[in-house]
Amino acid sequence: MIPAEFDYQRVVSVEEAISALGAGGEDAKLLAGGHSLVPLMKLRLAAPALLIDMGGIEELKGIQRANGHWSIGALTTHATLQSSDELGLVAAAASQIADQQVRNRGTIGGSLAHGDPASDLPAVLLAAEAEVVARGAGGERTIAVSELWQDYLTTALTPDEVLTEVRLPALEGYSWGYEKFTRRAEDWAMVGVAVLAKVSDGVCEDVRIGLTHMASTPLRATAAEQALRGQPLDAEHIAAAAAVAADGTEPPGDLNATAEYKRHLAGVLTGRALQTAAGG
Repeated sequence: MIPAEFDYQRVVSVEEAISALGAGGEDAKLLAGGHSLVPLMKLRLAAPALLIDMGGIEELKGIQRANGHWSIGALTTHATLQSSDELGLVAAAASQIADQQVRNRGTIGGSLAHGDPASDLPAVLLAAEAEVVARGAGGERTIAVSELWQDYLTTALTPDEVLTEVRLPALEGYSWGYEKFTRRAEDWAMVGVAVLAKVSDGVCEDVRIGLTHMASTPLRATAAEQALRGQPLDAEHIAAAAAVAADGTEPPGDLNATAEYKRHLAGVLTGRALQTAAGG
């Protein structure tokens, strides 16, 4: 299908983007890589009167280490994340997003601001306890990713705010695992699981487990985390954690999988991701 008529404006700075958002009001939309917004526009599920292209904002591109954390510009592409030798879990998840064409254009900021619970990176960043930086007419603020997503395709960003940066803790001493199940390799995940674990002398000191597509927002598998903390990261305890991975979730049934099947997948994939994190 063909999108509805819209005006187009290309900006080269965050300040210019904020100004354009203010002028366009509720009928303005930011365009990053376009792989979330443009398909909705073609289906006319989104019909912005003004499309603000952020592709020229160079300051929002790239990865840097600063003050004990990684600073990732919001316009950093999935392909750039995928090629990083230092981002571990984030790089592994980015490498599984759709296909290479999508990874070459799609951005981390666009993925997070879109708020789709089936996306790969939100659950990963939830497990990492990352933060995002947003800038608007009222100034700059930091938002924990655990507070960013409020409902399906709904975030805590205000209409005049631009997501500018993702701050990722360095997470020294953590091992990781990532698993997702799809109908086809390039599809959205039916379910995805991201694991970060810190093990000392065989005992799990800390573990974080993020779940994809198990509710209207990404969420943590808190029951599974509680089952593992202070316990050996061995087959017995991994199985116990996997058995409760879906506790407290409300996965949506759809054409690809029932809610019951998604709960089953959450347990299986949690077990696999934990096994990877344990070195198995």
